[in-house]
Amino acid sequence: MNYLPSNTDFHVVEDKEKQGFFVNREVFVSPDVLEREQRRIFDRTWIYVGHGSELKNPGDFHSRPVAGRPVIFCRDRKGEVRALINSCRHRGALVCRERNGNARQFYCMYHGWTYNTDGSIKQIPGEEAYGSGFDRTQMGLMPVPRLDSYRDFYFASFDRDIDDLSTYLGKAKDYIDLVLEQSPSGRMEIISGTQEYEVKGNWKLMVENSVDDYHLLATHSTWLNYMRNSGVNIAPPKGSGLLLPTKGYGKDLGNGHLTTDNPNFRGRPVAKWISVYGEEAKADIDAMRAELVKRLGEGRAARVADTNRNLSIFPNLIINDGSAVTVRHFYPLGPDRMRVIAWALGPVEETEAQRARRLYAFLTFYGPGGFATPDDVAALEAAQQGYAAYRDVPWNDMSRGMAKGPDEEQLHTDEGHLRVFWRKWSEMMEKRT
Repeated sequence: MNYLPSNTDFHVVEDKEKQGFFVNREVFVSPDVLEREQRRIFDRTWIYVGHGSELKNPGDFHSRPVAGRPVIFCRDRKGEVRALINSCRHRGALVCRERNGNARQFYCMYHGWTYNTDGSIKQIPGEEAYGSGFDRTQMGLMPVPRLDSYRDFYFASFDRDIDDLSTYLGKAKDYIDLVLEQSPSGRMEIISGTQEYEVKGNWKLMVENSVDDYHLLATHSTWLNYMRNSGVNIAPPKGSGLLLPTKGYGKDLGNGHLTTDNPNFRGRPVAKWISVYGEEAKADIDAMRAELVKRLGEGRAARVADTNRNLSIFPNLIINDGSAVTVRHFYPLGPDRMRVIAWALGPVEETEAQRARRLYAFLTFYGPGGFATPDDVAALEAAQQGYAAYRDVPWNDMSRGMAKGPDEEQLHTDEGHLRVFWRKWSEMMEKRT
């Protein structure tokens, strides 16, 4: 029996008899596949726009791509959060060319059309030259069709008929809540400073990599040695059969969302002291843990503080709640290129010392010069280079963990949770309609 698929009608093949799950490498290199992804996935799901804390004051704005469109994420003069398509209604030029700032209006440098921060038209030079049927009230900036938020995470959708955001997020909300409960008030904020970089790889590789704990031993051996040399026990228990010190799991959260859910071994600036933070931090971290217990109770405090998670919101948002909290958004620039934007997230109540520890943890692991990110970028780009041979070596094997029985849980070092993404991708992409 041939283990590899012979059916090339589908890009994703799940063969339960062979206990195999395969992804055709063409999906990482094909411009036609990317074009279909834009129409069938990015145009039909909720796409992350930004965090409410980025818009502290009326007039604050960020211009950024959302589902392939230029969008202004802003707070209008009345304090309402908006997402406006950044294209002049006259001849299409951008009306906001700055990345971020505070504005009283948005101005098109081509012909001078000017818009209020709520998107309504403010001024049209020579407006009297237009005909009697011209209606200026219909010429404001177009809002995205749907804009909604969950606990200050804002999402847009270009599908007017899509389920509401709360329904779409489903069980993923439980894991967002675990992140936000680190804050005594439940309020987190994007910390000033943005990481932005390009990767010469397909965007779906970042989904896989962000939730794949199987690669830690091979790809991040330098970081593991650093942890070991800092006095952290990273050895798996003898006879456990585990690859890492703790037994974590991969979880299917529905709608293509997924997460890892792991007992923590690498330290958290929120509530677990380890030697890498220095002896002087121990009393403060212990006090933070005591506050969690008082506010949430022992069980919930342990859930928030002593487990970590890499949460994937389908299709292209990752919230990593590990040694620090990272919000990572990425999107395709082509079939073999993506842009990644990442921010650190922290409780609004943090002291200067607590914020410094958080940023140290964030930059040490997730930063562009940290232990993880350069290694991950190198691995993804190596994979993309290998996909040049997709006609000769057509299949990725994503079958790890499929030999387990239906009642056995998928470990975080299995690939069961990665298969969640690919099943949803296949469902949306490979309909014959």
